Order: sequence, then C-alpha cells, then structure tokens
Amino acid sequence: MPSFMSRLAARLLLAFSCLAAAGCATGGACDPRLSASPQLGADCRFQNLPNPQALPAQGSWTIWSRFLFADKQGTVPVDAIPVRRLDRAALDALDPAANHVVRLGHSSHLLKLRGRYWLIDPVFSERASPVQWAGPKRFHPTPLALQDLPAIDGLILSHDHYDHLDTATIETLRERVQRYFVPLGVAARLREMGVPADRIEEFDWWQQARHGEIELTATPAQHFSGRTLWDRNRTLWASWVIRSGGERIFYSGDSGYFGGFAQIGERFGGFDIALMENGAYDSYWPSVHMSPEETVKAFRDLRAKLLYLVHNSTFDLAFHTWQDPLNRVAALAEQQGLPLATPEIGEVLTLGRPRQNTLWWKGLR
Repeated sequence: MPSFMSRLAARLLLAFSCLAAAGCATGGACDPRLSASPQLGADCRFQNLPNPQALPAQGSWTIWSRFLFADKQGTVPVDAIPVRRLDRAALDALDPAANHVVRLGHSSHLLKLRGRYWLIDPVFSERASPVQWAGPKRFHPTPLALQDLPAIDGLILSHDHYDHLDTATIETLRERVQRYFVPLGVAARLREMGVPADRIEEFDWWQQARHGEIELTATPAQHFSGRTLWDRNRTLWASWVIRSGGERIFYSGDSGYFGGFAQIGERFGGFDIALMENGAYDSYWPSVHMSPEETVKAFRDLRAKLLYLVHNSTFDLAFHTWQDPLNRVAALAEQQGLPLATPEIGEVLTLGRPRQNTLWWKGLR
C-alpha cells in the first residue's frame, strides 16, 4: 500500500500535468528573436487575440486545490477502449494518391499525405507528464509501436504542453523526421531534446511554408503554453492548416472558442475535414478549451465538410466523464445533421472516401 506521502506526491504530479490543460505561473527572460511577433506582449509573454466574450478562469490555487482534493467520477474507463492494431504493411498499402488520417490517440495523428508520412502532436509515452511514475496515464496502447513508424517527412506541433509535446517521443524520432514545424519559441524545446536546429521551422500566426507537395499555415488559437511553473506563455500556440493536393485539413490544436475560427474559415474558404478539440473542458478554465457545444459552433465557423473529434479518450485531464465529450457532440451532430467522424483508435480515415461512422464508446463503462 503506498504511503500517504507517496500518494500526495503522485497527486501533485497529476495536478501539475493536468494544468497543461488549465494553467499557472510566471518568469523567464525575453527572447529578442521573438520580439517581432504581434502576439508577444510587453511582458515578453505571448498572448491571445482580444476576446471580450472570453469567460475568466478560476485562480491557480483554486484549480490546483481541486485537482489535489476533489473526487473524480467516471473520468477513467472501466472497460477496454477498442484499438485497431496497425503495422507497416497496412500503412504502406494505403493509396499513395490519397490523403489519410490515422488516429493514434488523444490529439496524436499519423497522416499519409499523397504517399508521404507526417505526424501531428505525437505522444507515445505511457503518461502525459514530465515524469513517467505519475501524471495522467494512457487509457489504451498506441495502435502501433513508436519504433514501427515509417520515416516521417514532417512533424507538426501545436504547442508545448505535455499531452502534445512528449520528450521521449521526440528523442526517439529526432533522426527519423526530415522537418519539424512548430509555433514560435518551441524550437528551443526541441533543441533541448536533441533535434538538430537546421531541421526546425518556427511559425507565427498566418505564416506559411511548403515542404515537398504540402503547404502549411500556422493559424491562431486561444490557449496558453508552458512546461514548468515559471515559463507560462513563453512559447506560442497555434492551430494549423494543411493543404495536400486539392484537399484542405484543419487541426485546431488546443483552443477555447473565439472569433478566429470564422476568420480562418473565411480566409481559406472552408475545409474538407476539421480535426477539432473536444475534451478537457471545465467551467474553471472556460476560455482555453471548448465545450462540446462550442466545438460544433467552431466547426460551423470553419465551413468544414467533416467534423473529426480529437483530444479525448486517452488521458484523464479534467472532471467530466470520459464519454461526455463524445456523447454531447454526437447528439448535437444528429440533431443538426452534421457529418461526424469519431474514429476508433488506429482507424484510418481517407479523405473523400465513403465511410460508416460508429459510436464505438456506446455501452462501455
């Protein structure tokens, strides 16, 4: 039986890791390389776009106290979450003329874009945490092992929180990825993990680049950043637009609801698919993660054809039940006649191809 002190230490680590979804802290010196960004404030921290409708969050101590002492109900599944196992042969057999999205869990995705492999926010570790002895633990294994990944053309990061930027994953992949595409300030994180500086490109919002046939644009999001108690908002956060062939993919990263979604939808003229955050929301931090209703509203703002839900079913990061994000959006999609994708872990979705969506979590405890 663990001692009281060891249990307390574990809960402290859990709270710290979960605050990658809720927030804390100050500190650090201003990096002159970032000073040209309109997003960098006078205090040398990045900031969100003005949003008078954004609701205020509770104070850091209130949030910490809740993570440490409040009871959670139904936030971790009792039954096994279904996982479709993948191997290299199955990936290589995917049509090289099409664009494919493979759900790895949480917000991690493997893309096969016209025959070339890309990763979004890959987290293969057992825990989304600065250590592997405490912090939010995976509900399910990854559908393929990290060492079984193919060579990666590009790796896209939305921000530096532990459930999106995983040290062990980056260190393992650092020589197998041609190019890293990250928001401003995140390059320093990757260099600390051993990634060669000449393989990293940093982006401010609205900046674009091409890599092979793929065009990338970093777009605004409403969130925050930081990996310690002293570096809040020292790096930028972003959503991303990916153009491959004639198809457009939107990835929200982590974001609260804001007017930027409508601006992105107008500027790009809509999307074939929108990978939208749906999970880790709470009334204590209402402006940095979207409620299910806001996820649907943002999807409509983006003018996308297919709503694909991410940021759920892998880690316990909030106080809602693990099924709540999926249940609420699925109900809204049915009521409003919205095209919805809730793929199983390991499922391959091919853009522009018919598929039968299933509510795989129904009946699971």
